[in-house]
Amino acid sequence: MDINKRTILWIVFSVSLVILWNEWMISNGKPSMFSANTEQTAKAPATPAKTAALAANGAAGVPAVPGDAADPAAFKREVITITTDVIKVDIDTLGGQVKRLELLKFKGAGNPGWFGGCFGLFKWCQPDDGKQNEVLFDEGANHTYLAQSGLVGGPFPTHASGFTVQPGVRTLGDGKQVQLVMEAVEGGVKLTKTFTFKRGDYVIDVRHDVANVGAAPVTPQLYLQLTHDGNKPVGDSFFNSSFTGPTLYTPQDKYQKLTFEKIEKAAVEDEKKGNDNAMKALHPQTANGGWFAISQHFFVSAFVPPENAKRDIFTKKVGTNLYAIGNVLPLPTLAPGASASMDSKLYSGPQIAHLLENVSPGLELVKDYGWLTIIAKPMFWVMEQIHSVLGNWGWTIIAFTILIKLLFFPLSAAGYRSMAKMKLVTPKMQAIRERFKGDPQKMNQATMELYKTEKINPLGGCLPILIQMPVFIALYWVLNASVEIRGAPWIGWITDLAQHDPWCILPVLYAISMYITTKLNPAPADPMQAKMMLFMPLAFSVMFFFFPSGLVLYWVVNNVLSIGQQWVITKKYAPAAT
Repeated sequence: MDINKRTILWIVFSVSLVILWNEWMISNGKPSMFSANTEQTAKAPATPAKTAALAANGAAGVPAVPGDAADPAAFKREVITITTDVIKVDIDTLGGQVKRLELLKFKGAGNPGWFGGCFGLFKWCQPDDGKQNEVLFDEGANHTYLAQSGLVGGPFPTHASGFTVQPGVRTLGDGKQVQLVMEAVEGGVKLTKTFTFKRGDYVIDVRHDVANVGAAPVTPQLYLQLTHDGNKPVGDSFFNSSFTGPTLYTPQDKYQKLTFEKIEKAAVEDEKKGNDNAMKALHPQTANGGWFAISQHFFVSAFVPPENAKRDIFTKKVGTNLYAIGNVLPLPTLAPGASASMDSKLYSGPQIAHLLENVSPGLELVKDYGWLTIIAKPMFWVMEQIHSVLGNWGWTIIAFTILIKLLFFPLSAAGYRSMAKMKLVTPKMQAIRERFKGDPQKMNQATMELYKTEKINPLGGCLPILIQMPVFIALYWVLNASVEIRGAPWIGWITDLAQHDPWCILPVLYAISMYITTKLNPAPADPMQAKMMLFMPLAFSVMFFFFPSGLVLYWVVNNVLSIGQQWVITKKYAPAAT
């Protein structure tokens, strides 16, 4: 069979890009790479005034909390702000819920614009430098993201109750930690929430003390939940998309990602059938450990209950385009005057592996490297070591790409030697096609005989690439998932390796390098096929206009090194053509 090496290489390259793209879309919760996400953004979230009541009354598997949100006029509603060296947190006395969290060490996702802002001609390509700090928890007209807790099992304090605040220090100052204590009493039960903030730490220790101040025994249950609207973060786009949604981990079932679309679909199905079977089928219902979280690109907020504590897991649609994931943890029966307590952690910060590993087992998995994590994690470790020396992530990417090319040099050289030999016999192959163009069987026989005579393996140029492909895909995920690269400059016009190239210089260089690579490979016999091969670099470069510049930088450097290696080997075999 006549196998054109160049065609096979392009097929391998194209398929790998399609695989990368499809995996990316799947990881983002999209059904396919060409489907539009209309369900998430079609409806606005519930208004802030209704959020507490909706969530309090809507947790799946949790006894309903009677009544509406507390009347703000019935108590002194405040928003208490706690500031440390890394976070600034707003906690509402209505429910004692975390309603805003600002990361002081991370700026918001800036947009470098296009072509210097299109010289001021068009608004859509104006740069946005992202000078504001990154905000995770937030509550507004178009966005709801809250950390909530309370008691169920009776008319007890919930995140819809009014809490009173004990006086105290609100800023870290020169100390190592600062605390906020608030309490509420309902149904003969007093709930005291103690938030502890520590220097240099994205973990908030949350202690719940429950005391029976009534005359009868009570059996309350503690719930922890994260509530989020179904919208994507600002800056998320088709070409630069990422997963945003609930995630959880249990010792038995390990790491699991959900989507708001799945929760919405399950809620609709359960409403039609009058049960909650579809919602229960989304995830494990009970566990004796683990955590739950809302994950997004580069950042995560996760509740971590006590290790080995038994808990029920729930997800729920709590309002229009508003969803919750949480745990319900049992407490002992409390006689009058008795009390119980439970500690938990709330991590809200960057997806930095060593920080996540110290919080809870499995939490580092939210830094999603896709299905090649086993390769990607050690690759990023090597990149961290290189960065510790170079101090610049752009040069780190270049140095790491060179290192990868050196490691695979023998394989690449074997492939290029095979392609060089194939290019030399191209005239003979064309002669065979002309001679047997009316007899495909004889054409294939003659072609295979030519391969045998010239000692050419028709797949010799493809197998090395196939072996290397998992490494290249893993590197793609490393660069896409690492918050360390976010906001990191390289040189000159590249001020953020996690954003697109504002002057499209790298995509153009990529197109040129791919064109040169195409010209160095054996030409297809079919003229139409040859034109298509020359057009494909341009087509791929258009897609790369929207990719993070760090990813495009890797591809450009890889192509330049490949061109040099391929040119040297081709020149080595050139005399054999005479």
